[in-house]
Amino acid sequence: AVPGRQAAFREGLEQAVRYAKALSCPRIHLMAGRVPQGADRTAVKAEMETVFLENLRHAAGVLAQEDLVGLLEPINTRITDPQYFLDTPQQAAAILQKDIFHWQIMDGNLTGNIQEFLPIVGHVQVAQVPGRGEPSSPGELNFPYLFQLLEDEGYKGFVG
Repeated sequence: AVPGRQAAFREGLEQAVRYAKALSCPRIHLMAGRVPQGADRTAVKAEMETVFLENLRHAAGVLAQEDLVGLLEPINTRITDPQYFLDTPQQAAAILQKDIFHWQIMDGNLTGNIQEFLPIVGHVQVAQVPGRGEPSSPGELNFPYLFQLLEDEGYKGFVG
């Protein structure tokens, strides 16, 4: 999503495709990039969104030719990375990979959000909140409930 870095995105994508093919990995995590240091997020949002969509269109074509799937991850800006561009599920609801750790921090309402957005999910990534620990570690999330919810909703993908 970073203006002026489109060529670097394409080079990184080419390298990621080579690695994915060599490892027989069918999915590639497409990073959105960071809001430039010192920039006002609101002031650069429209331009960054345009670049991000341009990059995703390019990636979609490349990945389709290679029979690979691209995944998006909203990363919370409260704890993990204050500069990350794609910071809420709502920002990219039609095209993103859900991440339960970041989703809980930014929005909560995991049951409703999982039920609403699961049809467009390509991979579920989990970590305990607030410490980003293993699902068995103490924290806010009830993983047995969430795993059962995913099963009840018919999710057949991977959980990482």
